Amino acid sequence: MNIRVKTRTFSGCVCEQEVYCISDKAKSRKEAKPRLRFKSEEEREAHKSGISRRNHARLVNENFSPTSTYSTLTFDTANEVHTFEEARYIRDLYMRRLKYAYPDAVIFFYLGKGKATRRIHGHMLCEGVPEDVIVRQWRYGEIVAIDKLREHNYYNDVDHGRDYTGLANYLFDHWTPEQGGHRWKQTRNARRPEKEEPKEIKRAYSEAKPPTPPKGYKLVESRGTKYGYMYFKYVLEPEPDTKKRVKRTTDSS
Repeated sequence: MNIRVKTRTFSGCVCEQEVYCISDKAKSRKEAKPRLRFKSEEEREAHKSGISRRNHARLVNENFSPTSTYSTLTFDTANEVHTFEEARYIRDLYMRRLKYAYPDAVIFFYLGKGKATRRIHGHMLCEGVPEDVIVRQWRYGEIVAIDKLREHNYYNDVDHGRDYTGLANYLFDHWTPEQGGHRWKQTRNARRPEKEEPKEIKRAYSEAKPPTPPKGYKLVESRGTKYGYMYFKYVLEPEPDTKKRVKRTTDSS
């Protein structure tokens, strides 16, 4: 016999609710996972990659906000690196200098290779380090861009507020098997999302009848599988986006 349970995960301004079935023989509901079925090993690997992608997005949403910065860092001719091993060495030195100056800073660093130039470069999410210090401490080339994260992020023309899943997925996909190792490096003081223990439920949910959103949140996504797994995403209700409203007024005039 199966038991239907629901669990919530809070990551910054994002709340995710998952509904799934577990066996009534499960020793601990806290450790119970959705019962999954895979048609092939490729499907299983895609599922594992999806879990890693979602966990990464949760970490980004938990640790960064509009006070945080997103930087693109390049190597000049004098400091150009040709292997990811060399790039990781320089990345580690750079992160250590930033952490020495600002011990409470939270930093996520990613390496990638340009599609056209094939040159190795870096991307960085940072909370707690002034922009001038970020620029001054990068001694290996140019910082092409350094921007604050957005207060309003739109997906399918819906305002998700401080939901940085799109940016997180873009950075997650920078990794290639050529790099080896981890997809990104983060400082040890990064906060973990808050995941509640699964609770048994009696109500039947569907995309048309989702769980009640937490106070102050709105539903932005719902989906499910034929095996009974359902996923619902909520975001903290954003403040009105006056810039977008002005832009729409301008466009329609």
